[in-house]
Amino acid sequence: MSRIAGKLALITGASSGIGLACARRFAAEGAHLALWARRRDRLEALADELRPTGVRAHVAVVDVRDRAAVDAAAAALVREVGTPDLLVNSAGLAAGMAKLHEGDPADWDLMLDTNVKGLLHVSRALLPHMVARGTGHVVNLGSTAGHQVYPQGNVYSASKFAVRAINEGMNVDLAGTGVKVSSVDPGYVRTEFAHIRFKGDEARAAKVYEGFRPLGPEDVADAIAYIANLPDHVNILELRLLPAAQRNQYVVERKV
Repeated sequence: MSRIAGKLALITGASSGIGLACARRFAAEGAHLALWARRRDRLEALADELRPTGVRAHVAVVDVRDRAAVDAAAAALVREVGTPDLLVNSAGLAAGMAKLHEGDPADWDLMLDTNVKGLLHVSRALLPHMVARGTGHVVNLGSTAGHQVYPQGNVYSASKFAVRAINEGMNVDLAGTGVKVSSVDPGYVRTEFAHIRFKGDEARAAKVYEGFRPLGPEDVADAIAYIANLPDHVNILELRLLPAAQRNQYVVERKV
């Protein structure tokens, strides 16, 4: 039984990776969708793909770093479609990998503005509507990097430690409102993540996943769908999800 059938799920970062996998999984379960991302062509292609399933798919080109754009898109969504029952804060990225004293401040701004401030912008715009209605569920995409820092992952890890703190703070602040809060914190997932981090260096990106089977975005979407389908009285605050070959940030069984 799908408890999200007929409900409205807003997914940020929906044009690729985990966000895209969530859109497909939720549509298969009968949820209607609001899809936000920066790439219009990908969003429209996804909406066209999903509409034959019978679900409604509303798309908006939104850069979560732009608070005014987020506020406008959120107001339009609530006015024209309704308040989301489920918000998946999936938009996020890593940019560069360097020792702190050698890092590029432009990369730092991109990660903090997207991973931290972007999540805050979207949550701040939509949570009041969930609270006013008395129901809702927010799922934040964290990372195992928010639990353990690794060499040259300093600012990316800082952004995900912040997501973890925001997730816990949001959960406490929403006590008594009927709105649930969860995070899913994956380890290695094969998406565009490494390609973006290394700015298109395919050889370097491929080495990230060399010698073991990482998670796929569908594996993470499965976990998010499981959490979203729990009864109203049950919540998972934090879920760390790892490929079997990964035991922590340092221990990965690679067969090369």
